[in-house]
Amino acid sequence: MASPGSGFWSFGSEDGSGDSENPGTARAWCQVAQKFTGGIGNKLCALLYGDAEKPAESGGSQPPRAAARKAACTCDQKPCSCSKVDVNYAFLHATDLLPACDGERPTLAFLQDVMNILLQYVVKSFDRSTKVIDFHYPNELLQEYNWELADQPQNLEEILMHCQTTLKYAIKTGHPRYFNQLSTGLDMVGLAADWLTSTANTNMFTYEIAPVFVLLEYVTLKKMREIIGWPGGSGDGIFSPGGAISNMYAMMIARFKMFPEVKEKGMAAVPRLIAFTSEHSHFSLKKGAAALGIGTDSVILIKCDERGKMIPSDLERRILEAKQKGFVPFLVSATAGTTVYGAFDPLLAVADICKKYKIWMHVDAAWGGGLLMSRKHKWKLSGVERANSVTWNPHKMMGVPLQCSALLVREEGLMQNCNQMHASYLFQQDKHYDLSYDTGDKALQCGRHVDVFKLWLMWRAKGTTGFEAHVDKCLELAEYLYNIIKNREGYEMVFDGKPQHTNVCFWYIPPSLRTLEDNEERMSRLSKVAPVIKARMMEYGTTMVSYQPLGDKVNFFRMVISNPAATHQDIDFLIEEIERLGQDL
Repeated sequence: MASPGSGFWSFGSEDGSGDSENPGTARAWCQVAQKFTGGIGNKLCALLYGDAEKPAESGGSQPPRAAARKAACTCDQKPCSCSKVDVNYAFLHATDLLPACDGERPTLAFLQDVMNILLQYVVKSFDRSTKVIDFHYPNELLQEYNWELADQPQNLEEILMHCQTTLKYAIKTGHPRYFNQLSTGLDMVGLAADWLTSTANTNMFTYEIAPVFVLLEYVTLKKMREIIGWPGGSGDGIFSPGGAISNMYAMMIARFKMFPEVKEKGMAAVPRLIAFTSEHSHFSLKKGAAALGIGTDSVILIKCDERGKMIPSDLERRILEAKQKGFVPFLVSATAGTTVYGAFDPLLAVADICKKYKIWMHVDAAWGGGLLMSRKHKWKLSGVERANSVTWNPHKMMGVPLQCSALLVREEGLMQNCNQMHASYLFQQDKHYDLSYDTGDKALQCGRHVDVFKLWLMWRAKGTTGFEAHVDKCLELAEYLYNIIKNREGYEMVFDGKPQHTNVCFWYIPPSLRTLEDNEERMSRLSKVAPVIKARMMEYGTTMVSYQPLGDKVNFFRMVISNPAATHQDIDFLIEEIERLGQDL
């Protein structure tokens, strides 16, 4: 595949400076819009600013929004300048919007009002005085609103109300005190990119219908492979609908590499295949095995040490056991950043074993891949460059809006050979451009969402150094939390030592349990503490943090930090809130 080249498309060392502070930005925006939108930008500026050339001056007699809330007229002037009444959404329906005749003005007014709802939500998401969640039980929400679908259309006033209601009960995942999942935060550039992607509304399978997005995927995946350590960024890859699918891609490709006949003849044509992964790995490995007909019994779980890292000696022992039974080991999936402990498997040792037994090495770095952006922390993935494939989810540690997951493959062409079906109605061989940019045939999907643009645009806005600062800050916050609670009364760490990722795992011990002996009764009572505190958090709406049991360990809190909006004060608040909500248990 020919390189798209440098300049606009490439990731350089730009300092990120721009004209965002320039008072003439709005004027420049109008000029750009007029250039690229065939007149629509001129009309939009006129509607929003009252003048096609410049934004409305402060202190004007008419608010900038007023002109956009006018009803459609019947005059022939384009754009018209006649007097109109305000838009009344109670009498308008979706059929009155574009592409309806005279639908331009109500469309712009409607979308501006939708945008106002979204912007208000965005601002509230960062306001610590607002709730993280306005929790209602499912039956309450079902009874409070009519969510059912009807035969007859509702008017646009009701549609706008539905938008407001939906966001009212949505979880503010960008809130600085939302710590519940690995994917948190709300990046403004990423959000803007997502809006643009939805506006473009195209598919990623061919260059002819997604030229810019296809080139950006090529550039971005190549950059990610360079960061992994593959020479010159060589190899292949694709953005998929999440880490679970990326992991399944890796399993498919590993199977095809060893037994290419499986593509046509199925599992009946190959021997019993065995995959290996740690007992702390993500459940998607077993799901993938089930979906591919390999079977969950063919996924062998390798023992971990007390910190949650795969034990290489146990991996080699289980490989030899499988071979002695006549089975064929075909995949080892190491984890870089486990879901609960945030552990990093010893990739160099795993790579040595995979090389010794000629087994495909996959690294599930969905959670930990972001640390490759940090000079301070990337050592935790030493050996990832020896992997045959890597899963990396920028929508986790890098804060890219959901969804954004990449599967990177070291051997170029293998993914294409594994998945292509030569559909002639999409992938014609006599097109007038370089067919290597028609990437759809290497994907499982036909319809594939544009997931690359938000990552690319954020990378351009932040630079690699910006992502590095993001990662370093989040890990520093995790260390701050660990240092506070490791010797604090009422807390017990699930494992000893500073966490490797932002995962901080601990029990809160209420006063009533602190003097009890460490026996079955105490464990039984302790197992109920985290669920009750979590429920109270949600009912008050103050914060959210996850909990779970693991192995023989009863429910404990798993704190994760990936939101750069969080501060030391938010960590302090979390500790105080846990103690406030759990002291009476």
